[in-house]
Amino acid sequence: MPTQIDHDRDHAFAEVLTGDRAAHGRIYPLKRDVAAFADELLGILFPQLSDNALCAEDDLAARLVLARRDLRRLVEPLTDAEAADRVIVAFADALPRVHAALLEDGEAILAGDPAAESLDEVVAAYPGFLAIAIHRLAHELYTLKVPVLPRLLAEVAHTRTGIDIHPGATIGRGFCIDHGTGVVVGETAVIGDNVKLYQGVTLGALSVVKALAGHKRHPTIGDRTVIYANATVLGGDTVVGSDSIVGGNVFITSSIPAGSVLYQTSRSRVRRADEGFDGIDFVI
Repeated sequence: MPTQIDHDRDHAFAEVLTGDRAAHGRIYPLKRDVAAFADELLGILFPQLSDNALCAEDDLAARLVLARRDLRRLVEPLTDAEAADRVIVAFADALPRVHAALLEDGEAILAGDPAAESLDEVVAAYPGFLAIAIHRLAHELYTLKVPVLPRLLAEVAHTRTGIDIHPGATIGRGFCIDHGTGVVVGETAVIGDNVKLYQGVTLGALSVVKALAGHKRHPTIGDRTVIYANATVLGGDTVVGSDSIVGGNVFITSSIPAGSVLYQTSRSRVRRADEGFDGIDFVI
C-alpha cells in the first residue's frame, strides 16, 4: 500500500510537472493524430492506400473537407486562427501539385527497380514511396512555416520506413529511393530531378554547430544522379554535378563536376581455410 511518504513524493513531483506545463504554454499535436492525418490524406490521394478505393467523386470531396478539418485541429494549437486559415487554404491549393509529383516519383521507382511489377505495387508496398509521399506533404507545411507539425510528419515516415528526410529538404521531380533503410537527408539538402538514392545514403552536414542553424549545411545533388548504398555526402558547399554516379561506401566532402563517376576500390583476397590465419584477420 502507498505510504504517506509516497503520497507526498508524488504530489511534490506533480507540482514540478505542473509548473513545467504552465511554462510550456502550448499543446502540441500527438504523433498518433499526425499519423492518422497522414494515413487519411494519402488514402484520399491514392486508392492503393485506402480501405475505400472505389469512392465516388462526392465521397472524395467530403473526405477532403474532413481532412482540412483535421489539419486545422493540428495547426491551430501551434499558431493563431488567422495564420491557420492561411495554412489550410495554401495546403489545399498545393495538393493537386503534390499528387502529380508523387505520381512521377512512383513511376521513377517503377522504372528503376526490376523487381517492381506495377505502379500499384510501388504505391501500396514500397517504403521509399511512402517516405517521399509524407515528405512532400510535410515540406508544404514547412514552407508555410508551420512549427513542429512537419517534423512530426517526418518522424511518422522515419518510424515506418527507416528513412529520415528532414521536411526542409528540397527535392525535385521523379525522386527514387530504392530499399531505403538508413537513408538520411538533412534540412538544407537540395536534390535535383530524377535522382536515385540507395539504402544507407547520407546527405548530411560537416558540422552540427548550433550557430550554423539557418545556413546551408547539407549538399546539393544535381539532376539524374545515382548515389549507391552507404555513400556519404557532407557539407553545404558540396555539389554533386548532374548525371554523376556515386559508388557505394564513398565519403565525399567536396564538390565533383557533372558527369563524374566516383567510386572506391578495395582489394579482396581468397585463400583456403586450412592455410591458417594472419594476425590482420583478427584486427577490428
